[in-house]
Amino acid sequence: MRESKLLEKGPDNTMRLVILDDGERVSEWAARYMIKRINDFKPGPNKYFVMGLPTGSTPLGTYKKLVQYHKLGKISFKYVKTFNMDEYVGIPRDHNQSYHTFMWENLFKHIDIDPNNVHLLNGNATNLDQECQEYERKIKEAGGIELFVGGIGPDGHIAFNEPGSSLVSRTRVKTLNQETITANARFFGDDVTLVPKQALTVGVGTVMDAREVLVLITGSHKAYALHMAIEEGINHMYTVSALQQHTRSIIVCDESATMELKVKTVKYFKDLWSVHSKLIEDPMMKDF
Repeated sequence: MRESKLLEKGPDNTMRLVILDDGERVSEWAARYMIKRINDFKPGPNKYFVMGLPTGSTPLGTYKKLVQYHKLGKISFKYVKTFNMDEYVGIPRDHNQSYHTFMWENLFKHIDIDPNNVHLLNGNATNLDQECQEYERKIKEAGGIELFVGGIGPDGHIAFNEPGSSLVSRTRVKTLNQETITANARFFGDDVTLVPKQALTVGVGTVMDAREVLVLITGSHKAYALHMAIEEGINHMYTVSALQQHTRSIIVCDESATMELKVKTVKYFKDLWSVHSKLIEDPMMKDF
């Protein structure tokens, strides 16, 4: 194990791995962390908290928790701006598998966010390259992303930055590889022919520009990707590994996702639980 990549480096230069029992606890921890970050930021009319958000099955539980805590009055999204990671090319915005539909059905319509502060890539734009450039411009105009939340694919890709993607890439059109298409076929009735072959995606460089990155990883099918992300070198074939160079990143995973990690790696991070548990301490959540 390369200790230099795993050791805690202090609050402003840290890569953390938080290991929890199961996906339910990952969702809970991630939601509480996001809530604490927003509340600590104290957003207001002239100070918006800007988040990057993912889609897919992994963050679904976290979104449910955020909705739950919003309804309990623990968090407001009134002064939050969001930028989603990606969107399919060529399917209607109101298609049941578009990421626009996913986000509105699972999060946005249940919270108090201003629709004008929600930013989603348009996979049906007349000029897709221009759409991507404009997205980057809007992120900069918003002051950059404070917290980028993401998931990964079984091959270690973050957003739709497939294996081989440049680690300094920006928002762009990306052709999806067969493994990603096959993995996403479950959302299209297990018919790979219905899965779009292209997507718009933020780049690895776009994610790395965020002041903090939080990645959720669950399931044994992503265990090798987690191993490559933290125990091996930075590798454009596993784009999530770029986070090793981020000054403030957290990977939250379940036990199943640690199956390919060395025993001493798991022990090292579990021994830091007393530190990691404090990351979600929030006076607004003291009764929960």
